[in-house]
Amino acid sequence: MNQPKRYLDIVSDIRDMIRREKIRPGDRIPSERELAETLQVGRSTLREALRSLELLGLIETRRGEGTFLSDHRNHKLVEVLSTFILQDNQSQEDVWETRLMHEVAAIRLICQNEALDGIRVWDSFRKKLESEENILREDFVREVMVLSGNRLSLKIWFLLQQYSGNPYAEAVSGPEKELLKPILSALEQRDTELAVQSFKSWSGWIQKRRMQNGDDS
Repeated sequence: MNQPKRYLDIVSDIRDMIRREKIRPGDRIPSERELAETLQVGRSTLREALRSLELLGLIETRRGEGTFLSDHRNHKLVEVLSTFILQDNQSQEDVWETRLMHEVAAIRLICQNEALDGIRVWDSFRKKLESEENILREDFVREVMVLSGNRLSLKIWFLLQQYSGNPYAEAVSGPEKELLKPILSALEQRDTELAVQSFKSWSGWIQKRRMQNGDDS
């Protein structure tokens, strides 16, 4: 078995062991010696796998205490990969478009799901808009992604959020509220095409504003 393939197998075995042993963030994982014996792998290859996981922030070694599982939300995967793949404007545009693809797909799933008829979340967002209460863009779009029911798409969306500099970090502005209202109405009525069209208009408005402000990330 070649070295790269063996390396990936070890990472996969460590993941399975963490899941099987129900190790939670902050818990200590077995020592290098224990892992080598349990997984029946060489210490040198195992050491490289652990070193890479630590580099990505997925595990943390504390001198004199051992190695601990980190909170996956604090990983450095995005920072490491973005150093290599986000080298030009086209790459950044691709990230933006890919994120939008997941969001549009989520909207379509919501509109096609009859079980979501009558949910009050959209009415809640509308009341906040009308009362001039602050709404974070991220709260709204995250709700869309969660309601779609596709957990893998949600995880990918969170990564793409980071790659694109989280364009939804800000609160919805005054003029922007008029772009958000048609999306809410279309989602309530399960009007797929209007919801998608309205969402794309809002996304385009956000992107244009970011470019005007000199934020092309």
